[in-house]
Amino acid sequence: MNTILEERKSSIRQGGDGSGMGCERGSVAGAVSQRACVYCGARVVLNPITDAFHIVHGPIGCASYTWDIRGSLTSGSERYRNSYSTDLREQDVIFGGAKKLSAAIDELAEHRNAKLVFVYATCIAGVIGDDVDAVCREAERKHDIRAIPVKAPGFSGTKSQGYRMACDALMRLILPHKSDSEIRGVNILGDFNLAGEMWIIKNYLERLGIPVVSAVTGDASYETLIKMPMAQLNLVQCAGSVNYLAKLMEAEFGTPYIKVSFFGIEDIGSSLIRTADALGDARAARLAREFIAEKEAELAPFSARYRPHLEGKRAAIFVGGGFKAISLIRQFSAMGIETVVVGTQTGQPEDYELIGQLVGSDAVILDDANPSELEQFMREKGADILVGGVKERPLAYKLGIAFCDHNHERKHALAGYEGIENFTREIHLSMNSPVRRYMEGGI
Repeated sequence: MNTILEERKSSIRQGGDGSGMGCERGSVAGAVSQRACVYCGARVVLNPITDAFHIVHGPIGCASYTWDIRGSLTSGSERYRNSYSTDLREQDVIFGGAKKLSAAIDELAEHRNAKLVFVYATCIAGVIGDDVDAVCREAERKHDIRAIPVKAPGFSGTKSQGYRMACDALMRLILPHKSDSEIRGVNILGDFNLAGEMWIIKNYLERLGIPVVSAVTGDASYETLIKMPMAQLNLVQCAGSVNYLAKLMEAEFGTPYIKVSFFGIEDIGSSLIRTADALGDARAARLAREFIAEKEAELAPFSARYRPHLEGKRAAIFVGGGFKAISLIRQFSAMGIETVVVGTQTGQPEDYELIGQLVGSDAVILDDANPSELEQFMREKGADILVGGVKERPLAYKLGIAFCDHNHERKHALAGYEGIENFTREIHLSMNSPVRRYMEGGI
């Protein structure tokens, strides 16, 4: 670790021990971190709400972070595919942008029939001190709509802080419906319907006789979100982004929650059975075991066909959340692939402890890695493939290492048993492509 910055050493573990990892803090200055900003974290959680209006109270550049950076699909309104900005400029910095924001909400309410508006206060709004709360309160009184401020100046923390801001906004939305009667069913928290994955999960649960009350926030709408307090149980799919919301709902509404994952053969089966057990539904538990046995039997010949081409390979992982990394490690293990490097942007201490138990004794574990660190450890550990997002793709290509896109804008589902097939094919095609023989040593 001679080339690693001294301040970064507490966030890196060699030897497969994830205990005591330095995480959940700001990036080290000069490290060229992979982390995104607070506004990014808030926007990715809230943007898939299909009939919501999203006003970015800041410079026009912030509004470029919109629907097309996620593969979230809709079965209803396409309103979320549009982004709105107050386009703050020099004059607004001097005199304030509150009037501009108020006019923007008026326009949406009067001419676009808005019911739900999220207002993102980005860096400039945070610096000049616009009273976004007051503007939203006045808009709600004036137009009888929900206008919810999301205070997310990028400089105020990390992407994880943005997740918390989004969760606070959702609680603000659903709190008036606290007294609604409980109905049978679950909420799915932290799935954003990338490539239609929410629909896959819903279909599985419906086969077990378990209704989905609300999805947060993939393919969600205003009307479905306000039913959240009525559900019997919360299923936390992406712990990094919505675990805070699950805790808030447990404290405020008494709604219990369990962490689940519908990626990878081991986690899918475990999640279905644990959901039925948490509901105390013996019939659903029986149907879950029958369904799992059926799907695993269907998948067995497919997995057996690919395993000889994958066994013995080495994988590097760098993704957003710890739970996603854990599921990837388990699925790689089921495919005969060893994980030798694993890192996340927003992992928590308990995530890294579990990761340390799942990987080998010589694996490297990183929090908030930068390209230099990823390159060093992938070379050192002889990784054959990197699973990451859009920012890691060029690094893999330059090193001549195979790459699997696990990012938000992908067009094919990786959740469910269908996702296992898609993932396995992608790993095989990328890692065993004939082009690899011409790329030894990278470029």
